[in-house]
Amino acid sequence: MQTPELLFLKPYCREVIWGGTKLKELYGYETGGDHTGEAWVVSANEEQQSLVTRGSFAGRGLWELWQERRDLFGNLPGEKFPLLVKVIDANEHLSIQVHPDDPYARIHENGALGKTECWYVLDCDEDADIVIGHTAATPDELERMVAREEWEQLIQVLPLAKGDFFFVPAGTVHAIRKGTLLLEIQQNSDVTYRLYDYDRLQDGQPRELHLQQSLDVITCPHRPQATAGAVRHEDGYSHQRLVSNAQFTVEKWDVHTELTLPQPHSFMTVSVLAGEGAVNGESLRRGDHFVAPYGCGDLHFEGQLSLITAHM
Repeated sequence: MQTPELLFLKPYCREVIWGGTKLKELYGYETGGDHTGEAWVVSANEEQQSLVTRGSFAGRGLWELWQERRDLFGNLPGEKFPLLVKVIDANEHLSIQVHPDDPYARIHENGALGKTECWYVLDCDEDADIVIGHTAATPDELERMVAREEWEQLIQVLPLAKGDFFFVPAGTVHAIRKGTLLLEIQQNSDVTYRLYDYDRLQDGQPRELHLQQSLDVITCPHRPQATAGAVRHEDGYSHQRLVSNAQFTVEKWDVHTELTLPQPHSFMTVSVLAGEGAVNGESLRRGDHFVAPYGCGDLHFEGQLSLITAHM
C-alpha cells in the first residue's frame, strides 16, 4: 500500500470588522481586502475549506478529503473533522466572548461541538494585552455585573508578549485584543456568544449580543489554567508540551539542525511559525501548514524551523 502524502494547505481567508493586513504582508496569503482577520490554515469545513497545494491531491479541499478518504485520518468517526487551526490578525479588539462546552452546544446549537481553544502569540505590539477570565466570585455577582454593564470591573486583562501561550477551555471569558497576531488551535466549532462588543456598529447597527447564553456557560468563579511545560533540549532540536487534554495535544518544536518526529496518530497538523527548511524532502518556510495523515510514517525535518503540532 502506498504511503499517504503530506497534505500541504492553502488557507481560507476571512474578512471581519477587526481584521488587518498582516496575513497578506507577512505570509503572502491571498486575501480579499484590508480587513482580513482570520486565515483558516487547517480547515475541513465545507464552505471554508483549506485547499491542498501539492502532490496528487492538489486542488482538492480538506473537507472533500474528509468526506471521501476517511482512511487518511485513521477512519475517525463523526461528521466533522475535529480540529480547526487559524492564524488571527487582530487590528482592533475582538468582542469579549465565551464558548459553550460540548453538552451545552449539543442541546442548544443543533448538535454542534463546543469550543475549547488555545493560543500561541506569534507577535504583538509592545503595549498589547489580552482578556482571559473575570472577577465575579459567584454566578449571582456575575449576573449583577453584566446587568449593570460593569465591564471594566468584571473583565480580567493580562499583559501580552511574543511567545506567550494560553489554554482557553469552554466557559472562559476571553478576547483577543488590538495589535495581536496569534496561532489558534481549537475544536472545529464556530459557536460564539458575545458578552460585550464595545458598543461598535457594523453597517450602522450594533452586533448581536448573547447575554443569556453567556451567563449559562461562563465558568464561575474563573479557573486559571496551568502554563506550558518545561522546554526539553535534545541533540538538534528542543521540545515543549504546551497543553494536552481530551480535545487536543499541542506541542512546540524548535529544529536547530534536524528532528525525526513519529506520526502514530489519526492525523497531525503542523504549522511553521518561523524559519526555513524541509520535511521529508519538501520545502518549508514561515506560514506553511500541512496535515500529516494516518500512516504517513516519520516526519524528518531539516533546517532551522519553529513548529507547532497538534493531534487528537
